[in-house]
Amino acid sequence: MTEHSNLISAGELNERLDDPGWRVVDCRFDLADVNAGIRHYLESHIPGAVFADLDRDLSAPIGPETGRHPLPGVSEFENFLGQLGIDRNTQVVVYDDDNGAVASRAWWLLRWSGHRRVRLLDGGFAEWLRQGFSTRADRETAERTSYRAQPREELVITTQELIEAGDRVRELRLIDARDAQRFDGEIEPIDPVAGHIPGATNLPLTLSVNDNGTWKSREQLVALWRGVLGIDKSKPWVVMCGSGVTACHLAVSGMEAGYIEPRVYVGSWSEWIRDPKRPVAPGPG
Repeated sequence: MTEHSNLISAGELNERLDDPGWRVVDCRFDLADVNAGIRHYLESHIPGAVFADLDRDLSAPIGPETGRHPLPGVSEFENFLGQLGIDRNTQVVVYDDDNGAVASRAWWLLRWSGHRRVRLLDGGFAEWLRQGFSTRADRETAERTSYRAQPREELVITTQELIEAGDRVRELRLIDARDAQRFDGEIEPIDPVAGHIPGATNLPLTLSVNDNGTWKSREQLVALWRGVLGIDKSKPWVVMCGSGVTACHLAVSGMEAGYIEPRVYVGSWSEWIRDPKRPVAPGPG
């Protein structure tokens, strides 16, 4: 992990579990079984961890023009963080099953809300168990706090902005986190239209992590991103995916490699294809 890393090891977290200024958030979620996350949390979780549901807590309700995981309202997100016992001074650690594909959404939402004291557990709950650290069952609660967001709207890019970019999308350096087969339009298991936004570049999130869900070394991430974004780490870039969740994983990855924080296309592919008039590329961009 890098200096000032957005990641935290299971060992370091275990040493800070009794710190009242820290809050751990369990973000486990399964798209194929939306109740699996809370079920697994109630069965076993990191001691002191509270729970966040991707659909209910980390997203707004789906609308006729939105993607599958719209950005939550500011006041609703403030209220939710207060329920978790998080205030502006809290050090937050988020985790999911292993590679951070879902927990990175919580990490990014906190940063979007103006909260920079948030880190992602390297290797997630699987790594916690591998290290042999203790667990707890049943729901845990926290003393309610008052959270006041300072939304960083500069971290978001909208569908309208992408439409206006037209043929210049490539200049935005739009990176898509979906796997190669979905990006290339060979398969589409979730959304009704296959393919990608013309001008986007594919970088599957799995390339940033090892087979066991732990993150690759800083040197490996630097090499990965140099091949995508080049050596200039200060130029703007944008991330997307299917519904604005795993895009946040690319944000973590690129920042660990030293690149500036990207903008996130929250609507992502599932919002882009709402209008059949928007261009779709069936092959590599």
